[in-house]
Amino acid sequence: MEYIIGVDLGTSGTKTVLFDREGHIAASATVEYPLYQPENGWAEQDPEDWWRAAATTIGQVIAESKVDPGDIKGVGLSGQMHGLVMLDRDGRVLRRSIIWCDQRSGRQCEEITGRVGRERLIEITANPALTGFTAAKLLWVRENEPEIYSRCAHILLPKDYVRYMLTGVFATEVSDASGMQLLDVPKRCWSEEVLTKLDIDPALLAKVYESPEVTGEVTAEAAKFTGLRPGTPVVGGAGDNSAAAVGTGVVRDGKAFTTLGTSGVVFAHTDKISIDPKGRVHTFCCAVPGAWHVMGVTQGAGLSLKWFRDNFCYSEIVSAQGLSIDPYVLLDRQAELSPVGCNKLFYLPYLMGERTPHLDPDCRGVFFGLSAMHVRSDLLRAVMEGVAFSQRDSLEVLREMGVATSRMLACGGGGTSPFWRQMLSDVYNCPVQTVKSKEGPALGAAILAGVGAGLYPSVQEACDMLIDVNPPQEPIAGNVEKYEKFYRIYTGLYPALKENYKQLAELEL
Repeated sequence: MEYIIGVDLGTSGTKTVLFDREGHIAASATVEYPLYQPENGWAEQDPEDWWRAAATTIGQVIAESKVDPGDIKGVGLSGQMHGLVMLDRDGRVLRRSIIWCDQRSGRQCEEITGRVGRERLIEITANPALTGFTAAKLLWVRENEPEIYSRCAHILLPKDYVRYMLTGVFATEVSDASGMQLLDVPKRCWSEEVLTKLDIDPALLAKVYESPEVTGEVTAEAAKFTGLRPGTPVVGGAGDNSAAAVGTGVVRDGKAFTTLGTSGVVFAHTDKISIDPKGRVHTFCCAVPGAWHVMGVTQGAGLSLKWFRDNFCYSEIVSAQGLSIDPYVLLDRQAELSPVGCNKLFYLPYLMGERTPHLDPDCRGVFFGLSAMHVRSDLLRAVMEGVAFSQRDSLEVLREMGVATSRMLACGGGGTSPFWRQMLSDVYNCPVQTVKSKEGPALGAAILAGVGAGLYPSVQEACDMLIDVNPPQEPIAGNVEKYEKFYRIYTGLYPALKENYKQLAELEL
Protein backbone atom coordinates (compact mmCIF):
# COMPACT_ATOMS: atom_id res chain seq x y z
CA MET A 1 0.00 0.00 0.00
CA GLU A 2 1.21 3.52 -0.82
CA TYR A 3 0.69 6.46 1.53
CA ILE A 4 0.99 10.26 1.53
CA ILE A 5 1.23 12.74 4.40
CA GLY A 6 -0.36 16.18 4.71
CA VAL A 7 0.96 18.53 7.39
CA ASP A 8 -1.30 21.52 8.10
CA LEU A 9 0.44 24.21 10.14
CA GLY A 10 -2.39 26.33 11.57
CA THR A 11 -2.54 29.25 14.00
CA SER A 12 -3.79 27.24 16.96
CA GLY A 13 -1.93 24.01 16.19
CA THR A 14 -0.43 21.68 13.61
CA LYS A 15 -2.42 18.73 12.30
CA THR A 16 -0.79 15.89 10.42
CA VAL A 17 -2.83 13.29 8.56
CA LEU A 18 -1.59 10.10 6.91
CA PHE A 19 -3.69 9.02 3.90
CA ASP A 20 -3.57 5.95 1.72
CA ARG A 21 -3.56 6.32 -2.05
CA GLU A 22 -7.38 6.26 -2.19
CA GLY A 23 -7.63 9.17 0.27
CA HIS A 24 -8.65 7.11 3.31
CA ILE A 25 -7.27 8.29 6.64
CA ALA A 26 -4.76 5.92 8.22
CA ALA A 27 -3.97 8.14 11.22
CA SER A 28 -4.24 11.74 12.41
CA ALA A 29 -2.56 13.77 15.15
CA THR A 30 -2.66 17.38 16.39
CA VAL A 31 -0.37 19.40 18.66
CA GLU A 32 -1.29 22.93 19.80
CA TYR A 33 1.01 25.86 20.64
CA PRO A 34 0.65 29.40 22.01
CA LEU A 35 -0.03 32.74 20.35
CA TYR A 36 1.76 35.75 21.84
CA GLN A 37 0.20 39.23 21.82
CA PRO A 38 2.72 41.53 23.55
CA GLU A 39 0.76 44.64 22.50
CA ASN A 40 -2.72 45.41 21.23
CA GLY A 41 -2.93 44.38 17.56
CA TRP A 42 0.30 42.37 17.64
CA ALA A 43 0.47 38.60 17.07
CA GLU A 44 3.54 36.37 17.20
CA GLN A 45 4.45 32.68 17.36
CA ASP A 46 7.65 30.72 17.88
CA PRO A 47 8.77 28.87 14.70
CA GLU A 48 10.43 26.22 16.82
CA ASP A 49 7.00 25.40 18.24
CA TRP A 50 5.84 24.72 14.69
CA TRP A 51 8.71 22.37 14.00
CA ARG A 52 8.24 20.49 17.26
CA ALA A 53 4.52 20.13 16.52
CA ALA A 54 5.17 18.93 12.96
CA ALA A 55 7.86 16.45 13.97
CA THR A 56 5.76 15.13 16.85
CA THR A 57 2.59 14.67 14.82
CA ILE A 58 4.42 13.02 11.91
CA GLY A 59 5.95 10.57 14.36
CA GLN A 60 2.59 9.94 15.99
CA VAL A 61 0.74 9.10 12.76
CA ILE A 62 3.50 6.73 11.67
CA ALA A 63 3.51 5.01 15.05
CA GLU A 64 -0.29 4.85 15.32
CA SER A 65 -0.79 3.46 11.82
CA LYS A 66 2.18 1.05 12.02
CA VAL A 67 2.85 1.96 8.37
CA ASP A 68 6.30 1.16 7.00
CA PRO A 69 7.95 4.59 6.46
CA GLY A 70 9.22 3.28 3.13
CA ASP A 71 5.60 3.12 1.93
CA ILE A 72 5.14 6.88 2.50
CA LYS A 73 5.75 8.30 -0.97
CA GLY A 74 5.61 12.01 -0.24
CA VAL A 75 4.99 14.81 2.26
CA GLY A 76 2.92 17.91 1.51
CA LEU A 77 2.88 21.05 3.62
CA SER A 78 0.04 23.49 4.21
CA GLY A 79 0.32 26.51 6.46
CA GLN A 80 -0.90 29.81 7.78
CA MET A 81 0.18 32.46 5.29
CA HIS A 82 2.15 35.72 5.55
CA GLY A 83 4.15 34.99 8.72
CA LEU A 84 7.70 36.36 8.77
CA VAL A 85 10.38 33.84 9.77
CA MET A 86 13.90 35.30 9.96
CA LEU A 87 16.95 33.05 10.13
CA ASP A 88 20.66 33.79 10.48
CA ARG A 89 23.40 32.30 8.29
CA ASP A 90 23.35 29.11 10.34
CA GLY A 91 19.59 28.65 9.91
CA ARG A 92 18.77 29.68 13.49
CA VAL A 93 15.61 31.63 14.29
CA LEU A 94 16.36 35.28 15.06
CA ARG A 95 13.04 36.30 16.60
CA ARG A 96 9.50 35.09 17.05
CA SER A 97 7.51 35.10 13.82
CA ILE A 98 5.21 38.07 13.23
CA ILE A 99 2.15 36.20 11.93
CA TRP A 100 -0.70 36.88 9.52
CA CYS A 101 -3.10 38.74 11.86
CA ASP A 102 -0.51 41.17 13.25
CA GLN A 103 -1.45 44.81 12.59
CA ARG A 104 1.63 46.77 13.70
CA SER A 105 2.95 47.65 10.23
CA GLY A 106 0.49 50.30 9.05
CA ARG A 107 3.22 52.92 8.60
CA GLN A 108 5.33 50.46 6.61
CA CYS A 109 2.38 49.84 4.29
CA GLU A 110 2.30 53.55 3.58
CA GLU A 111 6.02 53.41 2.83
CA ILE A 112 5.56 50.49 0.41
CA THR A 113 2.74 52.31 -1.37
CA GLY A 114 4.85 55.44 -1.60
CA ARG A 115 7.90 53.65 -2.99
CA VAL A 116 6.15 51.41 -5.52
CA GLY A 117 2.92 53.34 -6.19
CA ARG A 118 -0.50 51.93 -5.34
CA GLU A 119 -1.59 51.14 -8.89
CA ARG A 120 1.77 49.65 -9.85
CA LEU A 121 1.87 47.57 -6.67
CA ILE A 122 -1.53 46.08 -7.48
CA GLU A 123 -0.47 45.42 -11.08
CA ILE A 124 2.58 43.43 -9.92
CA THR A 125 1.54 41.80 -6.63
CA ALA A 126 -2.23 41.83 -7.35
CA ASN A 127 -2.85 43.42 -3.95
CA PRO A 128 -2.46 46.77 -2.19
CA ALA A 129 0.02 47.06 0.69
CA LEU A 130 -1.45 45.27 3.70
CA THR A 131 -0.36 44.95 7.31
CA GLY A 132 -1.02 41.23 7.20
CA PHE A 133 1.45 40.62 4.38
CA THR A 134 5.08 39.72 4.89
CA ALA A 135 6.81 42.65 3.18
CA ALA A 136 5.43 45.23 5.62
CA LYS A 137 6.48 43.06 8.56
CA LEU A 138 10.00 42.85 7.17
CA LEU A 139 10.23 46.62 6.83
CA TRP A 140 8.95 47.00 10.40
CA VAL A 141 11.79 44.80 11.68
CA ARG A 142 14.30 46.71 9.55
CA GLU A 143 13.17 49.98 11.12
CA ASN A 144 12.55 48.89 14.71
CA GLU A 145 15.00 45.99 15.19
CA PRO A 146 17.95 46.86 12.93
CA GLU A 147 20.35 44.58 14.79
CA ILE A 148 18.14 41.56 14.04
CA TYR A 149 17.63 42.66 10.44
CA SER A 150 21.38 42.99 9.91
CA ARG A 151 21.89 39.36 10.97
CA CYS A 152 19.09 38.00 8.76
CA ALA A 153 20.27 35.71 5.96
CA HIS A 154 17.02 33.93 5.07
CA ILE A 155 13.32 34.85 5.05
CA LEU A 156 10.79 32.04 5.10
CA LEU A 157 7.06 31.57 5.54
CA PRO A 158 5.75 29.40 8.41
CA LYS A 159 5.31 26.12 6.53
CA ASP A 160 8.57 26.73 4.68
CA TYR A 161 10.44 26.80 7.99
CA VAL A 162 9.10 23.29 8.63
CA ARG A 163 10.25 22.38 5.10
CA TYR A 164 13.73 23.69 5.93
CA MET A 165 13.84 21.59 9.10
CA LEU A 166 12.70 18.52 7.14
CA THR A 167 14.95 18.92 4.11
CA GLY A 168 17.62 21.52 4.81
CA VAL A 169 16.36 23.36 1.71
CA PHE A 170 15.28 27.01 1.56
CA ALA A 171 12.23 26.90 -0.72
CA THR A 172 8.69 28.18 -1.08
CA GLU A 173 5.91 27.87 -3.64
CA VAL A 174 3.76 30.26 -5.61
CA SER A 175 0.53 30.21 -3.57
CA ASP A 176 2.16 31.12 -0.24
CA ALA A 177 4.72 33.43 -1.84
CA SER A 178 1.82 35.40 -3.37
CA GLY A 179 0.97 36.64 0.13
CA MET A 180 4.39 38.13 0.77
CA GLN A 181 3.81 41.23 -1.46
CA LEU A 182 7.15 40.48 -3.14
CA LEU A 183 5.97 38.12 -5.90
CA ASP A 184 5.01 39.10 -9.43
CA VAL A 185 1.69 37.25 -9.27
CA PRO A 186 0.86 37.32 -13.02
CA LYS A 187 4.37 36.04 -13.87
CA ARG A 188 4.67 33.67 -10.84
CA CYS A 189 8.20 34.78 -9.86
CA TRP A 190 9.87 37.24 -7.47
CA SER A 191 9.46 40.85 -8.59
CA GLU A 192 12.82 42.51 -9.22
CA GLU A 193 11.07 45.87 -9.41
CA VAL A 194 9.41 45.61 -5.99
CA LEU A 195 12.55 44.24 -4.33
CA THR A 196 14.64 47.07 -5.78
CA LYS A 197 12.20 49.80 -4.78
CA LEU A 198 11.93 48.41 -1.23
CA ASP A 199 15.71 47.87 -1.02
CA ILE A 200 15.34 44.18 -0.13
CA ASP A 201 18.18 41.83 -1.05
CA PRO A 202 16.82 39.05 -3.33
CA ALA A 203 19.34 36.68 -1.72
CA LEU A 204 17.14 36.68 1.40
CA LEU A 205 14.35 34.92 -0.50
CA ALA A 206 13.93 31.21 -1.14
CA LYS A 207 13.56 29.58 -4.55
CA VAL A 208 9.95 29.52 -5.79
CA TYR A 209 8.30 26.28 -7.00
CA GLU A 210 4.85 25.27 -8.22
CA SER A 211 2.82 23.58 -5.50
CA PRO A 212 3.09 19.92 -6.68
CA GLU A 213 6.82 20.14 -7.47
CA VAL A 214 9.33 18.27 -5.31
CA THR A 215 11.40 20.82 -3.38
CA GLY A 216 13.67 18.50 -1.40
CA GLU A 217 13.99 15.23 0.48
CA VAL A 218 13.81 14.35 4.17
CA THR A 219 17.30 14.44 5.69
CA ALA A 220 18.76 11.76 7.94
CA GLU A 221 18.62 14.22 10.85
CA ALA A 222 14.93 15.02 10.28
CA ALA A 223 14.20 11.31 9.91
CA LYS A 224 15.40 10.78 13.49
CA PHE A 225 12.84 13.29 14.79
CA THR A 226 9.90 12.26 12.61
CA GLY A 227 10.21 8.57 11.82
CA LEU A 228 10.11 9.30 8.09
CA ARG A 229 12.48 7.50 5.75
CA PRO A 230 15.47 9.60 4.67
CA GLY A 231 15.00 10.63 1.06
CA THR A 232 11.18 10.90 1.25
CA PRO A 233 10.13 13.67 -1.20
CA VAL A 234 8.69 16.90 0.17
CA VAL A 235 6.65 18.92 -2.35
CA GLY A 236 5.97 22.65 -2.46
CA GLY A 237 2.58 22.34 -0.81
CA ALA A 238 0.40 25.43 -0.47
CA GLY A 239 -0.82 28.22 1.74
CA ASP A 240 -3.68 27.10 3.94
CA ASN A 241 -6.48 28.37 1.71
CA SER A 242 -4.92 27.08 -1.50
CA ALA A 243 -4.46 23.69 0.16
CA ALA A 244 -8.07 23.79 1.37
CA ALA A 245 -9.15 24.46 -2.22
CA VAL A 246 -7.42 21.29 -3.37
CA GLY A 247 -8.79 19.38 -0.38
CA THR A 248 -12.33 20.41 -1.28
CA GLY A 249 -11.98 20.01 -5.04
CA VAL A 250 -12.11 23.73 -5.86
CA VAL A 251 -9.62 23.39 -8.71
CA ARG A 252 -11.70 24.46 -11.73
CA ASP A 253 -13.60 27.58 -12.82
CA GLY A 254 -17.02 28.04 -11.23
CA LYS A 255 -16.05 26.40 -7.93
CA ALA A 256 -15.71 28.28 -4.63
CA PHE A 257 -15.58 27.69 -0.91
CA THR A 258 -16.06 29.50 2.37
CA THR A 259 -13.67 28.77 5.22
CA LEU A 260 -14.72 29.45 8.79
CA GLY A 261 -11.43 28.96 10.61
CA THR A 262 -9.62 31.43 12.86
CA SER A 263 -9.94 33.77 9.90
CA GLY A 264 -12.73 33.52 7.35
CA VAL A 265 -12.24 33.24 3.61
CA VAL A 266 -14.38 33.27 0.48
CA PHE A 267 -12.26 31.67 -2.23
CA ALA A 268 -12.92 31.17 -5.94
CA HIS A 269 -10.76 29.43 -8.55
CA THR A 270 -10.02 31.08 -11.88
CA ASP A 271 -7.98 29.83 -14.84
CA LYS A 272 -7.60 33.43 -16.06
CA ILE A 273 -6.03 35.98 -13.74
CA SER A 274 -8.48 38.58 -12.40
CA ILE A 275 -7.30 41.50 -10.24
CA ASP A 276 -9.55 43.94 -8.38
CA PRO A 277 -8.10 47.41 -9.13
CA LYS A 278 -9.56 48.64 -5.83
CA GLY A 279 -7.59 46.02 -3.93
CA ARG A 280 -10.53 44.82 -1.85
CA VAL A 281 -9.86 41.13 -2.41
CA HIS A 282 -6.67 39.16 -2.93
CA THR A 283 -5.57 37.51 -6.15
CA PHE A 284 -2.93 34.83 -5.62
CA CYS A 285 -1.36 32.05 -7.64
CA CYS A 286 -3.19 28.88 -6.66
CA ALA A 287 -1.93 25.36 -6.08
CA VAL A 288 -2.96 24.30 -9.59
CA PRO A 289 -0.02 25.13 -11.87
CA GLY A 290 -0.82 27.99 -14.24
CA ALA A 291 -4.02 29.05 -12.42
CA TRP A 292 -4.99 31.65 -9.82
CA HIS A 293 -7.59 32.25 -7.16
CA VAL A 294 -9.44 35.28 -5.85
CA MET A 295 -10.32 35.49 -2.18
CA GLY A 296 -11.71 37.84 0.41
CA VAL A 297 -10.59 37.55 4.02
CA THR A 298 -12.28 38.23 7.36
CA GLN A 299 -9.56 38.48 10.01
CA GLY A 300 -11.68 37.44 13.00
CA ALA A 301 -14.19 34.80 11.85
CA GLY A 302 -13.87 31.69 13.99
CA LEU A 303 -11.67 33.80 16.26
CA SER A 304 -14.76 35.85 17.14
CA LEU A 305 -16.71 32.77 18.19
CA LYS A 306 -13.73 31.38 20.11
CA TRP A 307 -13.33 34.71 21.89
CA PHE A 308 -17.01 34.64 22.88
CA ARG A 309 -16.79 31.00 23.97
CA ASP A 310 -13.70 31.50 26.09
CA ASN A 311 -15.02 34.58 27.86
CA PHE A 312 -18.78 34.02 28.21
CA CYS A 313 -19.53 30.30 27.83
CA TYR A 314 -17.84 28.59 30.75
CA SER A 315 -20.97 26.54 31.54
CA GLU A 316 -21.07 25.13 27.99
CA ILE A 317 -17.37 24.26 28.17
CA VAL A 318 -17.85 22.36 31.43
CA SER A 319 -21.05 20.66 30.22
CA ALA A 320 -19.37 19.61 26.98
CA GLN A 321 -16.54 17.99 28.94
CA GLY A 322 -19.07 15.99 30.92
CA LEU A 323 -20.94 14.95 27.79
CA SER A 324 -17.73 14.26 25.83
CA ILE A 325 -18.84 16.54 22.98
CA ASP A 326 -17.46 19.65 21.33
CA PRO A 327 -18.49 22.84 23.21
CA TYR A 328 -19.43 24.42 19.88
CA VAL A 329 -22.29 21.93 19.57
CA LEU A 330 -23.83 23.43 22.72
CA LEU A 331 -23.12 26.95 21.46
CA ASP A 332 -25.09 26.16 18.30
CA ARG A 333 -28.04 25.06 20.43
CA GLN A 334 -27.87 28.29 22.42
CA ALA A 335 -27.68 30.43 19.28
CA GLU A 336 -30.73 28.69 17.84
CA LEU A 337 -32.78 30.12 20.72
CA SER A 338 -32.40 33.56 19.16
CA PRO A 339 -34.34 34.47 15.97
CA VAL A 340 -32.90 35.61 12.65
CA GLY A 341 -31.50 39.09 13.27
CA CYS A 342 -30.96 38.42 16.98
CA ASN A 343 -33.76 40.80 17.98
CA LYS A 344 -32.12 43.62 16.01
CA LEU A 345 -28.59 43.08 17.32
CA PHE A 346 -25.50 43.30 15.11
CA TYR A 347 -21.87 42.29 15.58
CA LEU A 348 -18.89 43.56 13.58
CA PRO A 349 -16.16 40.88 13.66
CA TYR A 350 -13.18 43.22 13.52
CA LEU A 351 -11.25 41.93 16.55
CA MET A 352 -7.96 42.00 14.61
CA GLY A 353 -8.68 44.80 12.14
CA GLU A 354 -10.08 43.84 8.74
CA ARG A 355 -9.02 43.07 5.17
CA THR A 356 -12.07 42.62 2.93
CA PRO A 357 -13.49 44.94 1.85
CA HIS A 358 -12.25 47.67 4.19
CA LEU A 359 -8.44 47.21 4.40
CA ASP A 360 -8.41 48.84 7.83
CA PRO A 361 -6.00 47.69 10.57
CA ASP A 362 -7.57 50.11 13.06
CA CYS A 363 -11.17 48.87 13.07
CA ARG A 364 -12.29 46.76 16.04
CA GLY A 365 -15.22 44.59 17.08
CA VAL A 366 -18.60 46.12 17.87
CA PHE A 367 -22.00 45.05 19.19
CA PHE A 368 -24.56 47.46 17.71
CA GLY A 369 -28.17 47.72 18.82
CA LEU A 370 -27.64 46.24 22.28
CA SER A 371 -30.57 46.79 24.64
CA ALA A 372 -31.82 45.52 27.97
CA MET A 373 -34.00 42.92 26.23
CA HIS A 374 -31.03 41.05 24.80
CA VAL A 375 -29.79 37.86 26.40
CA ARG A 376 -26.65 35.79 25.92
CA SER A 377 -28.12 33.70 23.09
CA ASP A 378 -28.77 36.91 21.11
CA LEU A 379 -25.14 37.98 21.49
CA LEU A 380 -23.94 34.52 20.52
CA ARG A 381 -26.06 34.38 17.39
CA ALA A 382 -25.10 37.96 16.54
CA VAL A 383 -21.44 36.91 16.50
CA MET A 384 -22.21 34.11 14.05
CA GLU A 385 -24.39 36.34 11.86
CA GLY A 386 -21.78 39.11 11.87
CA VAL A 387 -19.20 36.67 10.55
CA ALA A 388 -21.63 35.47 7.87
CA PHE A 389 -22.31 39.07 6.81
CA SER A 390 -18.57 39.75 6.60
CA GLN A 391 -18.19 36.71 4.33
CA ARG A 392 -21.04 38.06 2.20
CA ASP A 393 -19.01 41.27 1.79
CA SER A 394 -16.28 39.20 0.15
CA LEU A 395 -18.70 37.31 -2.07
CA GLU A 396 -20.23 40.57 -3.32
CA VAL A 397 -16.82 41.81 -4.50
CA LEU A 398 -16.17 38.53 -6.35
CA ARG A 399 -19.55 38.78 -8.03
CA GLU A 400 -18.76 42.36 -9.05
CA MET A 401 -15.50 41.15 -10.63
CA GLY A 402 -17.37 38.55 -12.67
CA VAL A 403 -15.71 35.61 -10.90
CA ALA A 404 -18.22 32.77 -11.17
CA THR A 405 -19.34 31.00 -7.99
CA SER A 406 -21.94 28.47 -9.13
CA ARG A 407 -21.07 26.11 -6.28
CA MET A 408 -20.20 27.00 -2.66
CA LEU A 409 -18.50 24.58 -0.32
CA ALA A 410 -17.97 25.15 3.41
CA CYS A 411 -14.90 24.06 5.34
CA GLY A 412 -12.89 24.91 8.44
CA GLY A 413 -14.03 24.34 12.01
CA GLY A 414 -17.09 26.55 11.60
CA GLY A 415 -17.99 24.73 8.39
CA THR A 416 -18.71 21.58 10.41
CA SER A 417 -21.69 23.34 12.03
CA PRO A 418 -24.99 22.63 10.18
CA PHE A 419 -26.46 25.69 11.90
CA TRP A 420 -23.73 28.03 10.67
CA ARG A 421 -23.79 26.49 7.18
CA GLN A 422 -27.54 27.11 6.94
CA MET A 423 -26.91 30.69 8.00
CA LEU A 424 -24.36 31.06 5.19
CA SER A 425 -26.78 29.55 2.68
CA ASP A 426 -29.47 32.02 3.74
CA VAL A 427 -27.14 35.05 3.78
CA TYR A 428 -25.57 34.12 0.41
CA ASN A 429 -28.88 32.93 -1.08
CA CYS A 430 -27.19 29.91 -2.62
CA PRO A 431 -26.76 26.22 -1.77
CA VAL A 432 -23.87 25.35 0.56
CA GLN A 433 -22.22 21.92 0.62
CA THR A 434 -19.47 20.13 2.48
CA VAL A 435 -17.06 17.51 1.26
CA LYS A 436 -17.22 14.10 2.89
CA SER A 437 -13.61 14.34 4.00
CA LYS A 438 -13.15 16.70 6.94
CA GLU A 439 -9.44 17.19 6.44
CA GLY A 440 -9.42 20.16 4.02
CA PRO A 441 -5.89 21.65 3.97
CA ALA A 442 -4.21 18.44 5.17
CA LEU A 443 -5.87 16.45 2.38
CA GLY A 444 -4.98 19.14 -0.14
CA ALA A 445 -1.35 19.08 0.95
CA ALA A 446 -1.31 15.29 0.72
CA ILE A 447 -2.84 15.36 -2.77
CA LEU A 448 -0.10 17.74 -3.89
CA ALA A 449 2.43 15.30 -2.42
CA GLY A 450 0.80 12.48 -4.36
CA VAL A 451 0.99 14.43 -7.61
CA GLY A 452 4.64 15.25 -6.97
CA ALA A 453 5.40 11.62 -6.18
CA GLY A 454 3.73 10.45 -9.40
CA LEU A 455 0.73 8.73 -7.76
CA TYR A 456 -1.73 10.96 -9.66
CA PRO A 457 -1.37 12.56 -13.12
CA SER A 458 -2.57 16.06 -12.12
CA VAL A 459 -4.14 18.00 -9.27
CA GLN A 460 -7.54 18.10 -10.99
CA GLU A 461 -7.57 14.37 -11.75
CA ALA A 462 -6.51 13.56 -8.19
CA CYS A 463 -9.41 15.63 -6.85
CA ASP A 464 -11.83 13.85 -9.19
CA MET A 465 -10.62 10.52 -7.82
CA LEU A 466 -10.54 11.34 -4.10
CA ILE A 467 -13.14 13.99 -3.23
CA ASP A 468 -16.88 13.44 -2.75
CA VAL A 469 -19.46 16.02 -1.58
CA ASN A 470 -22.48 15.77 0.69
CA PRO A 471 -25.99 16.94 -0.34
CA PRO A 472 -26.35 20.75 -0.25
CA GLN A 473 -28.21 22.84 2.31
CA GLU A 474 -30.61 25.01 0.34
CA PRO A 475 -31.45 28.59 1.34
CA ILE A 476 -34.70 29.09 3.26
CA ALA A 477 -36.72 31.71 1.39
CA GLY A 478 -38.12 33.44 4.48
CA ASN A 479 -34.69 33.70 6.05
CA VAL A 480 -33.14 35.03 2.84
CA GLU A 481 -35.62 37.91 2.79
CA LYS A 482 -34.98 38.80 6.44
CA TYR A 483 -31.20 38.55 6.17
CA GLU A 484 -31.19 40.82 3.12
CA LYS A 485 -32.72 43.62 5.20
CA PHE A 486 -30.25 43.11 8.05
CA TYR A 487 -27.30 42.89 5.68
CA ARG A 488 -28.11 46.29 4.20
CA ILE A 489 -27.96 47.84 7.68
CA TYR A 490 -24.74 45.92 8.42
CA THR A 491 -22.99 47.39 5.37
CA GLY A 492 -23.64 50.90 6.67
CA LEU A 493 -22.05 50.40 10.07
CA TYR A 494 -18.38 50.39 9.13
CA PRO A 495 -18.56 53.65 7.09
CA ALA A 496 -20.32 55.31 10.02
CA LEU A 497 -17.60 54.24 12.45
CA LYS A 498 -14.51 54.60 10.26
CA GLU A 499 -13.36 57.94 11.68
CA ASN A 500 -14.08 56.81 15.25
CA TYR A 501 -11.84 53.78 14.71
CA LYS A 502 -9.02 56.05 13.61
CA GLN A 503 -9.51 58.31 16.64
CA LEU A 504 -9.44 55.30 18.94
CA ALA A 505 -6.23 54.01 17.41
CA GLU A 506 -4.55 57.38 17.85
CA LEU A 507 -5.75 57.84 21.44
CA GLU A 508 -2.88 58.05 23.90
CA LEU A 509 -3.53 57.09 27.53
